[in-house]
Amino acid sequence: MKMRRLVLLLFAVVLIATAQAQNKTDVSLFMRSDSLQQNEISAESGDLYNTIGHHGPAVENEWMALRIYFSDKVAIDVYSKAKPQLELREKVWYPTAEDQKNGWGADYYKAGETVGLGGVRLWDGEKVIRLNPVSNRTARVVKEPTCSYMEMLSEDVPYKGRKIDVLVRVTAYSGERNAKVEAFALSDEPVQFVTGVNYHKGQEIYKKDGLIATWGLHPEDVAAELVELGAAIMYDPADFVKTEDDGTQFLLIGKPGKQLTTWVSSACGREAEINTKEKFIGFLEKR
Repeated sequence: MKMRRLVLLLFAVVLIATAQAQNKTDVSLFMRSDSLQQNEISAESGDLYNTIGHHGPAVENEWMALRIYFSDKVAIDVYSKAKPQLELREKVWYPTAEDQKNGWGADYYKAGETVGLGGVRLWDGEKVIRLNPVSNRTARVVKEPTCSYMEMLSEDVPYKGRKIDVLVRVTAYSGERNAKVEAFALSDEPVQFVTGVNYHKGQEIYKKDGLIATWGLHPEDVAAELVELGAAIMYDPADFVKTEDDGTQFLLIGKPGKQLTTWVSSACGREAEINTKEKFIGFLEKR
């Protein structure tokens, strides 16, 4: 019996080691003052945008990286890749122009004041409410054997005459281009979440039930060149009461509840395979 337990234990260890070796995801979270990777960072001000590395926690798989802004925006931004590989730990979101020419990715996406790609806010029945002010905001990152995720917890957000805590989690999976975005209201009563995807002038828009996708150039100025990219949010229409276009973003307004799940995806023109709008939409429709 003891030998059997030992064999099973060794088998489990081998399986875990194999999964970890094949895990093409990673996380990054650090303060710019020391560049030391951390699992969790908090601030009572709720705003570390200018002092935290890449403006907030970040997570990646081989296809893209995502970050949540550590500020009142709590928007989700995208880092695009030219080839499937992990890049955050070495290039921390901002490769040099020479790096980009040599095959590293870049920040082509511009979130601005919007939710970005799948960012989460609240709806009070008439307007969008940012997750701010707060009594504390915490960023956390975790790397699991087959996936990685980042979280942003905003505490004591004013909402309809009370204060609530909101947790946003973004999970990247190895071998899966799409990432999962979850929002949790840590409150006794339900809330209405708002999410969506932004767009810019000149971009092509594709919409169908449960999918909104954009393709084109973002007016970004931190990359070595302008590159077309696609961004998409996938959702269950039954979870939302309506969609609004405010001229900069398509907003999805959720039904009252305490949890919401969507999926986001991205691709860019520098990739070898999914590098056009047609290919991107084709990929999304096969999901």
